[in-house]
Amino acid sequence: MILTGCGRQPTALRSSKSALEKCLYAPKIQRRRKHEVPLLTHDAAFSREGLLGVLSPDGYQTAWRDYQRFLVDKLNQLTAQTTDENTRTKDLLIKYARDPNHAALFNYASAAHNNHFCFCSVTPKPTPVPSALLSHIDNSFSSLESLRAHFLATADSMFGPGYVWLVKRNQYLKNDKMGLSILATYNAGSPYPGAHFRQQALDMNTANTGVVGDMSPYAYARMMKGELENKPASDDLKPYATGAGTGKPNTAPVYSGSAGSFGAHSKASREMPRRAPGGALVDVLLGISTWEHVWLRDWGVAGKGKFLEAWWDKIDWEVVMERSGYGK
Repeated sequence: MILTGCGRQPTALRSSKSALEKCLYAPKIQRRRKHEVPLLTHDAAFSREGLLGVLSPDGYQTAWRDYQRFLVDKLNQLTAQTTDENTRTKDLLIKYARDPNHAALFNYASAAHNNHFCFCSVTPKPTPVPSALLSHIDNSFSSLESLRAHFLATADSMFGPGYVWLVKRNQYLKNDKMGLSILATYNAGSPYPGAHFRQQALDMNTANTGVVGDMSPYAYARMMKGELENKPASDDLKPYATGAGTGKPNTAPVYSGSAGSFGAHSKASREMPRRAPGGALVDVLLGISTWEHVWLRDWGVAGKGKFLEAWWDKIDWEVVMERSGYGK
């Protein structure tokens, strides 16, 4: 029934195979996927042996290939025939982090990016921590052992799926704090400053993603685009304009001009990279997934802590070092 219309009914097995191939692979009916499952550096070894001591070959199949295929298939469905169909997952998650109308697209893009990032952080053969990176670890956590204990305890204590990240704070102003930090995000939350609206440091699965106070992500996005500049503040911006809480009509404009050396409207503030209120400028160096599908198959319902310890021993510290930019 499926092959109806593929051509004349074949009379031999060889001609039948040829007709089938023509039907399935004819350019007119083949739909190319725009988002694909990336090929990992160590995919051949992982497919053959799994991540030894951490994931079996079947566990790797589930945690990486099957789950990543599920995520990119969803992305292809949501972005088909749009300007986003060729957009990288990181760009998609940042683009839609502040748009609640595209929450599903954010979730699938962020989860796909996070899963890929985490699997790129491990190697079949453990590598030593480069001295330049180790120096910064010592400065921030006192020792590598202290970082390990803090990192794994954070991941093990997460009640629900998510990710734990090692991040490097960037210096933009003189009083910005530098160093390495640990950050936890729940569900498909993202650690990137451009997606701080959906960092999901708490379980926001059923909650609004309001940015600050009563300001909606949509209102903030409009403000950042300049659509509200020099215009009367709308209801969703009232808490930020003169007259809030006084009972008087709120007609204060939102300005983007330079006003002195400090404050939200100063020149220095306008030149800073745009980020959500409270968002930190960070580079993400290392990540681990605490989603159950990653560890449940091989470690059982009580095996999360053991999985985390085994995973730590497979970190590719050369990759972490490269992401950090230390020593450049």
